[in-house]
Amino acid sequence: MKLKSIGFLFLALIFALPAAAQDGAPSDDLREDLNTARKRAAEAAKSFREMMSKPDSAIPAALLDKAKAVIIVPGTLRVAFGLGGRGGRGVVSRRTVNGWSEPAFIKIGGGSFGAQIGVSKTDYILLVMNDGGLKGLMEDGFELGGDVGAVAGPIGRSAGASTNPTLDAEILSYSKAKGLYAGVALKGIRIYADNNLNNKVYKKDAKAILGTDSGMPIGQMPSGVSIVPQTLTRFSPVKG
Repeated sequence: MKLKSIGFLFLALIFALPAAAQDGAPSDDLREDLNTARKRAAEAAKSFREMMSKPDSAIPAALLDKAKAVIIVPGTLRVAFGLGGRGGRGVVSRRTVNGWSEPAFIKIGGGSFGAQIGVSKTDYILLVMNDGGLKGLMEDGFELGGDVGAVAGPIGRSAGASTNPTLDAEILSYSKAKGLYAGVALKGIRIYADNNLNNKVYKKDAKAILGTDSGMPIGQMPSGVSIVPQTLTRFSPVKG
């Protein structure tokens, strides 16, 4: 009887091993997804700090304080060999009554035509100035210059919100390329939610993340991603 019992126990352990391995796999995948999210959040926060570190080429505080949301896409790759294209991944954080929201993850892409050659990397920062751009992100995304109007945002401390002619724009766009900061007019670039990563990290999509007026408290955000709302708060505190 004892040998028989030991035999049954051995078989049970053998059959349990694949199940245990399967139970462990999601945890490994989740760790990888969280590492991806943390890295993307850290790169976005660094890009924004660098943009804001030079008063003469920073986004004017008066405009930043009016923004409904901020999109940050660091290291966008542009490749052009006759036919050109852009691709990048970043984050968007919405201003809520309780502070800047947890960063929803997004992607950008777009093409161009003409005589061109080369490869370059550019950081983009976009201020979403009204609900039109935000709504597009929560649905199927939007195209700059098509679905949503985008204009080059003014830079520097002398560019005041009250006198700037771009106040009616849905998106104010900024870039950093080769160490230079500037407002830039963007057309043909599509921005859409990276809901594959959003669902893995938050168990919800961009619409659920950006569609609430309250936002997730920083203390409840997954470790590492809170650096984005913390960085935005440093430069544009949300007044409750």
